[in-house]
Amino acid sequence: MSEQPNEGYKGATHDTALDNLCINTIRVLSMDAVQKANSGHPGLPMGAAAMAYVLWTRFLKFNPHDPLWPDRDRFVLSAGHGSMLLYSLLHLTGYDLPLDEIKRFRQWGSRTPGHPERSLHTPGVEVSTGPLGQGFGNGVGMAIAEAWLAGRFNRPDHKLVDHYTYALVSDGDLMEGVAAEAASLAGHLRLGKLIYLYDQNHITLAGATDLTFTEDVARRFEAYGWHTRGVPDGNDTDDIDAALREAQAETGRPSLLLVRTHIGYGSPKKQDTFHAHGAPLGEEEVAATKKALGWPTTDTFFLPPEAVSHFRQAINQGATDQQAWQRRLDAYRSAYPAEAAEWDQVMGGRLPTDFAAGLPAWKPEDKPVSTRVAGGQVLNALAQRIPNIIGGSADLNPSTNTALKEQGDFQPPDDTPGISGAVGGKWGHTGRNLAFGVREHGMGAIVNGMAAHGGILPFSATFFVFSDYMKPAIRLGALMELRVVYVFTHDSIAVGEDGPTHEPIEHLAGLRAIPGLTVIRPADANETAEAWMIAVQRSTPTLLVLSRQNLSILDRSFSQEAGVARGAYILAEAAGGAPEVLLIGTGSEVDLCVKAQRRLKELGVRARVVSLPSWELFAEQDNSYRERVLPAAVQKRVTIEAAASLGWERFAGTEGTVIGIDHFGASAPGEEVMKRFGFTAERVTAAALRLLGREEEAAREDTGIDGQGETAVAATAPSEGHS
Repeated sequence: MSEQPNEGYKGATHDTALDNLCINTIRVLSMDAVQKANSGHPGLPMGAAAMAYVLWTRFLKFNPHDPLWPDRDRFVLSAGHGSMLLYSLLHLTGYDLPLDEIKRFRQWGSRTPGHPERSLHTPGVEVSTGPLGQGFGNGVGMAIAEAWLAGRFNRPDHKLVDHYTYALVSDGDLMEGVAAEAASLAGHLRLGKLIYLYDQNHITLAGATDLTFTEDVARRFEAYGWHTRGVPDGNDTDDIDAALREAQAETGRPSLLLVRTHIGYGSPKKQDTFHAHGAPLGEEEVAATKKALGWPTTDTFFLPPEAVSHFRQAINQGATDQQAWQRRLDAYRSAYPAEAAEWDQVMGGRLPTDFAAGLPAWKPEDKPVSTRVAGGQVLNALAQRIPNIIGGSADLNPSTNTALKEQGDFQPPDDTPGISGAVGGKWGHTGRNLAFGVREHGMGAIVNGMAAHGGILPFSATFFVFSDYMKPAIRLGALMELRVVYVFTHDSIAVGEDGPTHEPIEHLAGLRAIPGLTVIRPADANETAEAWMIAVQRSTPTLLVLSRQNLSILDRSFSQEAGVARGAYILAEAAGGAPEVLLIGTGSEVDLCVKAQRRLKELGVRARVVSLPSWELFAEQDNSYRERVLPAAVQKRVTIEAAASLGWERFAGTEGTVIGIDHFGASAPGEEVMKRFGFTAERVTAAALRLLGREEEAAREDTGIDGQGETAVAATAPSEGHS
């Protein structure tokens, strides 16, 4: 630990009999909860109880009465299916998780769901885990956050940030590719305060690991740059203790402790079998296990008073540790008032009052600019005033434009043990550009962990088509309600020459379907600036979808309000009266709507242009605003987006037309691809005329064809494009 705890609770003297009683208390409480629920995973809590006990009672720094104390150690149960292990520890150590909640494990409305959920406000749950490997990556992100905050705020005579990130990981976690990506980066970054306990029980849900997983895990992690150490007997508390102390001494490397355990430990018939993994043991086997462990067989949820008393020492110990830290913080405030004020701001999740000052703005007469380039300029302006914006891309900064200028790279410091100056740098762990390498899976999990840690406003960046690689992490970020910004560029078939492998089609529809995620696809540079301002102010995740190609700066003189914040707004009103038709678009296609409106005006058609950059933000508006922008009385509507048409029927209505693309793209210059697939102002004009019954005029306007020689509307929407 960073600060030695007092003797008697986490000190060197231990009562073996009491230790065993406490360990078995964890086992039986977990087993009883799973059995009562008739659902769950008893094997991991029973097998890993000893190592968890040693960690929580001898090493982990936490205060059950203040679960969000900033300098607490973080604990991640990456193997989230073993959730009863965590719930047992939380209850026993005195968190606000009553026994009644344990008895309601996996039931409606309980704070003990099947897998740990951060957003349920179960005290002590740092991240939502269960999809294997994600928690592993989250822990890496937490260790990055700790290292950056320590580098920024600590002073030689004042150590304000000094804690560890621990995780319990499983065989399944280490099989997942996301864990490999995160581990590789963690080893490179020399995250010495990252310590993982590997529950090496050799059993997965379907059978023994020797069916699929026979690699030398220790050598793999050593190659990543990790310290590894085996613990042959997972019930040997002294060896576990020694292994953890060795890991803490490895200040220049993350640590993986390979602890050989027995799944379902104590169960006469199911120990070391996959039957203990994901199903209750059964009443008969529960009784037999209790007997084997020397436990009363007639009582359920029996907690020995002496065990509870021992665990509950965590309350006084946590208060003592936090009070010592508070004294350090008070001294820090006196010595470094400006830094302390910044600490309060970032740890409170607040922005500087002038965070938006100096943001770039564009005029309609300015040269066209891609929203990825505009986004980079806005991000850099924000980073000048928001000190804890940190992030990077999957080896794509020159393309995503997300490098933070003059902010340095997050790299191991020159004085990190085992690191040469050629690898480290003057910025060390204070740099704000985080190079993820070509690791989108790991990147998503890591930025989630950075956000979950607190004090960091993280972002990631890659091409939009590779959001597929990040989808599990994005979903979990939304589930956890994390304050993180996912940046995606190269947003459509306008990617062009790279072809259909790099041209997103279904991605917008899929990501908009994630609850709690705000997706914004801005139409020009000014909308991009507004999108970034929204992203840094929201307390939940935001996903920005930006163009590769240059886009004209829209004339927004009609609309005086910051329309992106409301999700949709009237960009250009119909001339001469109420609109006959609505032209609705996002991103690069909004400009096509503007051009179509001009042509329709020449043809005597009153058309309103609506920019709709965010479905989610628009849905948050009241009915009166939504009606004002998209009046129900106007059912002739054309929607256009260079993406799958799925979902647009909600805006097109019963009489509208959806212009989209429901097939893969093609390789050619982006402008040509857009034209061939019908994303033209002429197509929008023709679609509007058809809705108004002016077929002959529509035929004259609609001269574009797609690559197969069919009209784009027919090619992308089987019902002639009508919703």
